[in-house]
Amino acid sequence: MTERTPADTVEVHPDAEALVTAAAARFVEIVVAAQAARGSASVVLTGGGTGISMLERVRESPGAIDWSELDIFWGDERFVPAGDGERNELQAREALLDHVPVDPSRVHPVAASDSEYPDPIEAAAEYSAAVHAHLAEHGSFDLHLLGMGGEGHVNSLFPDTDAVRETHELVVAVTNSPKPPPVRVTLTLPAVRRSRQVMLVVAGAGKADAVAAAIGAAKPVDIPAAGAQGMESTLWLLDKDAAAALS
Repeated sequence: MTERTPADTVEVHPDAEALVTAAAARFVEIVVAAQAARGSASVVLTGGGTGISMLERVRESPGAIDWSELDIFWGDERFVPAGDGERNELQAREALLDHVPVDPSRVHPVAASDSEYPDPIEAAAEYSAAVHAHLAEHGSFDLHLLGMGGEGHVNSLFPDTDAVRETHELVVAVTNSPKPPPVRVTLTLPAVRRSRQVMLVVAGAGKADAVAAAIGAAKPVDIPAAGAQGMESTLWLLDKDAAAALS
């Protein structure tokens, strides 16, 4: 579970701006290659400042992406009302999705707290059904984007929690997140590992120790990012500050 694979790659960029530019270029490259190989592609988006900045950069330089042949999921979502600015979905739509010709039927958000699924467990089950349906048809996600917190969390998988220990379910509700808001819905590490390529985009000196621990094969229960591994490749894109503790 903690073994690193030969396919792991670490790229260090001089600053956050260069990091975001590189991540956006990789996003476009991976999606275009997947569509060329299989006719369509699927991505799992992440939130956070760096993740949303990357989506804005993709909007500026979308390359040859066929937006009508792209399935879009989210790694996690804050269980708040649909119009709440903290929703990853809303931020992604404002940064990118509202500005490109995506097929609405292929955008798969987590239900909001004021939807027909007002219970987070029900919302998780509804989202899980969409995830399972996609994987049953396509076998995997093509790309799972991840940010990382200073303690090593990815999605809403925090250290030493039931969610990061989950080994079977692909989607779970989190009702006691140590980072507000406390209620969330998240993909688990087994879901992350159903992705051909996992790309972690991390900036900032405050994350350097967790980056070094994750790349150094820490236990996922302690550093959840250590368990984020792709089926074909795992790519770490870092700025110089986030890479400062790497040997």
